[in-house]
Amino acid sequence: VTACGKLRLPKIGDVKVRWSRPLPAPPSSVTVIKDAAGRYFASFVVEVREQPLPTASAETGIDLGLGHFAVLADGRKIDSPRFLRREEKKLKKLQKALSRKQKGSSNRAKARVKVARQHAKVAGARREFHHQLSIKIIRENQAVFVEDLAVKGLARTRLAKSVHDAGWSSFVSMLEYKAKLYGRQFAKVGRFFPSSKLCSACGTVAETMPLNVREWSCACGAIHDRDVNAAINILAAGRAERLNACGGPVRPPLAAARAEEAGSRGSAAA
Repeated sequence: VTACGKLRLPKIGDVKVRWSRPLPAPPSSVTVIKDAAGRYFASFVVEVREQPLPTASAETGIDLGLGHFAVLADGRKIDSPRFLRREEKKLKKLQKALSRKQKGSSNRAKARVKVARQHAKVAGARREFHHQLSIKIIRENQAVFVEDLAVKGLARTRLAKSVHDAGWSSFVSMLEYKAKLYGRQFAKVGRFFPSSKLCSACGTVAETMPLNVREWSCACGAIHDRDVNAAINILAAGRAERLNACGGPVRPPLAAARAEEAGSRGSAAA
């Protein structure tokens, strides 16, 4: 990097660049790539030290979904922007124009770039949303727990387009590395944990829970919002795993187990 803010590349010389942010440390290497939309990017390898944030009192569990992008254990619901769905009409028009161009022609190449630029716009908006939401959650909570979703499996179902549009894997990856960078705790809860079917009040597990059921009642009298209940259970499961990892008891005392026998069995069976 030169004194005037240009990027000096071997065999090329000084290149004018638009910096997304200042480099936190001198780079050890740089890689220049060109994406499908014809844009060039410079990627730097730098050493970044942890930057612990002030200790926060709150902890949260996150239930990721399609109706709402994320539901937190405190009841907050973050709507899903559905960036791909919003741009679907324009993308369809551009892709139809591309299909009409003769293969190998310069017009087809131009049309392909237009489609790629539109996809890049959607991906950029989604990435910005993930960055803003992930840093907000990390700043507000000392510990963050999420469910380990089988994204590859869901991407092979009829919900594939919506799953890809949500970009859960990218969001969870951001939470993980930001938690490490800012001194927060992050953990994933097993994907077979029955977060939606488990009553957060008594521990009873419902036999079935179809996706169209958004609110349900437990025999103990508790009425649950499906997503909020799942987030609360994910938080509780994450705390339990942390306690076990720190040498705490894996199972509750015998007397407590007898007092809540039905709930204990229901939780363990799942």
